[in-house]
Amino acid sequence: MTAQVEQDLYQFSTYAPQIDLSFHQYLLIGDEPVLFHTGDVRGAAALIPQLNATLNGKTLKYIFVSHFEADECGGLSLISGSFPEAVTVCSEVTARQLVGFGYKNKILTKKPGEKLISNSYELEFFSYPSEMHLWEGLLALENRRGIFFSSDIMIRRGQANGIIIDTAWNTEINNIRPEQVPDPERLAQLQKTLTQLSPKLVATGHGPCLRLN
Repeated sequence: MTAQVEQDLYQFSTYAPQIDLSFHQYLLIGDEPVLFHTGDVRGAAALIPQLNATLNGKTLKYIFVSHFEADECGGLSLISGSFPEAVTVCSEVTARQLVGFGYKNKILTKKPGEKLISNSYELEFFSYPSEMHLWEGLLALENRRGIFFSSDIMIRRGQANGIIIDTAWNTEINNIRPEQVPDPERLAQLQKTLTQLSPKLVATGHGPCLRLN
């Protein structure tokens, strides 16, 4: 299902009732459209026609992958087959994993603190010690709109297509669970980094989006 979250931010969702969890991907249109995550292979197959309809003739420029996991990048080869010019943006560790699994399209690696800037958006990247193995991934903040793409660190169960709820940023930071970042020091460092940010909206990987007050 497709939902318009913000003026030029679209959410694509599937729901897995057996685990009561929604899976989201996002498309930020802008002048150089960027897709956040691909879903797994089955999800990506359903996503492609939705992407084409939402892009409405525009070309997908980037695919952001926060970390190496099936629902983040399992459909990457399928999406890239339909959008061969799209460049995958990810951490160096994720890039090595993708190449090791046979991915051959162009990859742009980013480090924490670096940015990806176009005429209509500014993505800033932050360290993400992603579960389960604490592989070094990336979280992204679109600075001009104040949209934080939280991947797997802010999760709620249930069907959540197009749903936005109100909450407080510090509450969400404090609610990041140890199983999401299973290393106390790295969890504390991540929480410290996030407290320095001031987003307006969280585009979650699972569950409702979060409007911050």
